[in-house]
Amino acid sequence: MTTAGPRAVSVSIVLPAFDEAENLPTLLTALAETLARLGRPARVVLVDDGSRDGTADVARGFATRLPLVVLRHDHNLGLGRTLADGLAYALRDADDGDAIIAMDADDTHPPAVIPALLAALDAGADVAIASRYVAGARLQGVPLRRRLLSRAAARLVRLAAPVAGVRDVTCGFRAYRAGALRRAAGPSGRLVEANGFACMLDLLLALHGIGAAMTEVPIDLRYDRKRGASKLRVAHTVVETLRVLMKHRRGSRVRSAGDGRPGI
Repeated sequence: MTTAGPRAVSVSIVLPAFDEAENLPTLLTALAETLARLGRPARVVLVDDGSRDGTADVARGFATRLPLVVLRHDHNLGLGRTLADGLAYALRDADDGDAIIAMDADDTHPPAVIPALLAALDAGADVAIASRYVAGARLQGVPLRRRLLSRAAARLVRLAAPVAGVRDVTCGFRAYRAGALRRAAGPSGRLVEANGFACMLDLLLALHGIGAAMTEVPIDLRYDRKRGASKLRVAHTVVETLRVLMKHRRGSRVRSAGDGRPGI
């Protein structure tokens, strides 16, 4: 009688997308090539957030080239809800040891970073972040406004709610261990409550709150390849970031009062 070996860790790539028809062909082609070389089961979960440019149709055109699921919102609900829906779908049939990777659909996040993210999980991390602020990272074509906003957010988080070992608190290119996401969701099942770009900080602090082990790997951020206008709304993002920080600080105080430990 033979004994089956350990189950291969599967990988789900979650792509929140809104009006990304121009950027998807290059990204999905690169994803297909990367996933073919991984040597482990993998799929792509694209969530179309009410796009008006045929994003879902472009994505479905790649269904013969890579394992692909396309979910669609009838109208635009925002990045937070779109990310949450993609993660929830990926978690439905994932084992705790499986990897779930979230990345932008605008072709600024190179799929070539995925093996390094997975290697970080294999080495024991619960969360691996493709970071702009570690040795080896490169930023190409990133607008000054976006650079300033991300650096300001990182500095604010270091002051108000520091996360050990993490410098890039807003980058959306991350790998998560499925079990860590489940623990962060808790009984409510809600992983992300904030909308807009602040949802990435919301999720990071939720994972920090359960003691998830985090690490960073360098990214080659390629804004020079992005087509179309940015969806970033600076004023809204600033307000949402402050709300997220206040929410998690309140939650940290409640937890520390209950167990006698200091909060965030």
